[in-house]
Amino acid sequence: MSETILSLNLATTRGSWGFAEAVDGCLRHGITAISPWRDQVHAIGVAEAARMVQTNGLRVTGLCRGGMFPAETAAERQAKIDDNLRAIDEAAALNADCLVLVVGGLAGSSKDITGARGMVADGVAAMLPHAQACGVKLAIEPLHPMYVADRACINTIDQALDLCEMFGPSVGVAIDVYHVWWDPRLAAAIDRAGQMQRIFAHHICDWLVPTRDLLLDRGMMGDGVIDLKAIRAMIEAAGYHGPQEVEIFSAENWWKRPGDEVVQACLERFRTVC
Repeated sequence: MSETILSLNLATTRGSWGFAEAVDGCLRHGITAISPWRDQVHAIGVAEAARMVQTNGLRVTGLCRGGMFPAETAAERQAKIDDNLRAIDEAAALNADCLVLVVGGLAGSSKDITGARGMVADGVAAMLPHAQACGVKLAIEPLHPMYVADRACINTIDQALDLCEMFGPSVGVAIDVYHVWWDPRLAAAIDRAGQMQRIFAHHICDWLVPTRDLLLDRGMMGDGVIDLKAIRAMIEAAGYHGPQEVEIFSAENWWKRPGDEVVQACLERFRTVC
């Protein structure tokens, strides 16, 4: 079995690097796998980003993000689907392992969470034929329940897998430790995902105590309370041996540091903690 590699989600160096700078920085540190965000790709242009990926022999472990399906009106929902179709084209251009889906929360002022989840299912169904035609896998990323109202009404791996069962093998899950480490069914859910062969991505960072911002205060691996090695062992036992993708939102700490310092810390913690 080959050694597990580190992928850098470019959110991690967002404070100091754009797409091109991140590619150069990763190559300086021997990292050949990245996961960019669509705004970073748009800033340099899809064609140029794809050229840089191909020229440098990079693996794109995911494109962030599609999803955000629920909306109050049919026209708004269609606009979101149209944007997801464009995201599929971008993922295909980058030859990304998957398009990560953050599915969205409640629709506008609605309190109907069941309805929101129905809109998510409808949205995935609407984009799936184009994804399959383009050879792009869709990875549903369940988010921590603190995001249920505004970012993701799918909050556990089991909920995501229930959706996957509706759509077939090209729809799977992105398992981000930050969002799922607390789940008492975590081991069973990861095993279920493995049996279904639906683990498409594995994201790592850490949960700080205290957490000062629900979105922008993630920790470097080893600085928090997540048992990263135990979760990795579960994921490998389930049959996934792909990259571990470092994704850290840290407005008051890591985003204020030079990109090279951040990447060096990621590599060191990857070796010693993960």
